[in-house]
Amino acid sequence: MSVLIAIPARYASSRYPGKPLVSLRGPDGEKTLIRRSWEAAMQVRSADRVVVATDDARIRDHAQAFGAEVVMTSGSAQNGTERCAEVAAQLTGFDMVVNLQGDAPLTPHWFVEDLIAGLAADAAAEIATPVLRCDGRALNGLLADRRAGRVGGTTAVFDAQMHGLYFSKEVIPFTAQPYADADPTPVFHHVGVYAYRPSALAAYPSWPIGPLERLEGLEQLRFLENGRRLLCVEVQAKGRQFWELNNPSDVAMIEAMLAATA
Repeated sequence: MSVLIAIPARYASSRYPGKPLVSLRGPDGEKTLIRRSWEAAMQVRSADRVVVATDDARIRDHAQAFGAEVVMTSGSAQNGTERCAEVAAQLTGFDMVVNLQGDAPLTPHWFVEDLIAGLAADAAAEIATPVLRCDGRALNGLLADRRAGRVGGTTAVFDAQMHGLYFSKEVIPFTAQPYADADPTPVFHHVGVYAYRPSALAAYPSWPIGPLERLEGLEQLRFLENGRRLLCVEVQAKGRQFWELNNPSDVAMIEAMLAATA
């Protein structure tokens, strides 16, 4: 099975303009967010090719300078999945396309490897995405973000076969029980990585944005709103902390997590 990883990156983020070029300090010095995300993708053993997908010349020039292959996409892409669909239309012949978003430099390689294996094993699923069970510390962080009016991580709920039912920027399912930092909880953090079968990815841009996607601002809901089966693959942190860079306030947190992985 041949696998392409595409890393969508855009400069004009509404919440955090210029985010891919933000510098993050780590044990190996200062590197930009997009470079750290590319380095994470390059560690995935089951990937055959890794490209950065962007419509911005500043990101293109920077990525090429550190050695990444870049595919230029249009400025009309509504989200990373549409950008990946453009890449897949240019680079044909792959059995699976993985979207490793450019704001997730802490993504462990085994998250993506487990995702690829999960989709390959589920013939009924057309898309797959990882989910990580929150411990009390992570859940309390999500709840604190919501109380402060910030969008933190996304949470997911799924059926007994691990097929996705819903994703939300609210914390779902509701739980009133207090949890200690190390306690497992019933809440699953959605990890912003996707694996697509090419047919589902090719169809995606032709579907109109539905009401749920519009309300939540979550691109994966378009698949659910169009009746496509999305597999949630539970992954294990193995002692690693994981977070996406969603807001400027996340920079210090991610730098601390980078330091902890040294």
